[in-house]
Amino acid sequence: MEKAAAIQYTGDLPAPIVLATGKGLLAKRIKEIALEQGIQIVDQPELADALVELPLGSLIPEEFYRIVAEILVFVRRVG
Repeated sequence: MEKAAAIQYTGDLPAPIVLATGKGLLAKRIKEIALEQGIQIVDQPELADALVELPLGSLIPEEFYRIVAEILVFVRRVG
């Protein structure tokens, strides 16, 4: 099943937060909205699997800091 999670990091909090998550059709819609808004999509299925289980507004768990940091650096470079 397709999964998607949207995260945001502003620097106001100690870690990025989960903005949106979804599975199946909702995951596809999250990706469509990201594309429409010019938001970079990064394919990380293992991370998406974990993030879709978190409540919206949650801080990213510490165990994912490294991969999320790599994603944020990548997005800033290509964005």
